[in-house]
Amino acid sequence: MSDALAIAKHYFRAYENSDRDMIERLVSDDFRFISPLDNQLDRNAYFECCWPNHERIDRFELIHLIANGNVVFVTYEGEVVTGRCFRNTEILTTGDGQVTSVEVYFGWNLPHDVQSGQSAGS
Repeated sequence: MSDALAIAKHYFRAYENSDRDMIERLVSDDFRFISPLDNQLDRNAYFECCWPNHERIDRFELIHLIANGNVVFVTYEGEVVTGRCFRNTEILTTGDGQVTSVEVYFGWNLPHDVQSGQSAGS
């Protein structure tokens, strides 16, 4: 698989479908995972810490999926099995048909916790 957008779509589908074989093929040996809670996890730590979340994921709706060469920017709305919804953005870097790194930026709950036109900081 060489198309960065296709690779990104398959990455999220692997979570939706709890497809360990697919995610194993997609994640490179030199993979790195970064989020507000995780700093440069390697492939083994990613599978230990992050992959178990597939059990909670019901679906992803990919809202924005934009490739810039081998980098894909994805904003998605997710739903967990309890029905809670959220919105995040991830930056996936691809190479040689695999995901080589993921940066996650946590978003907000859906519906938004703050009233429209209001700020939580005021």
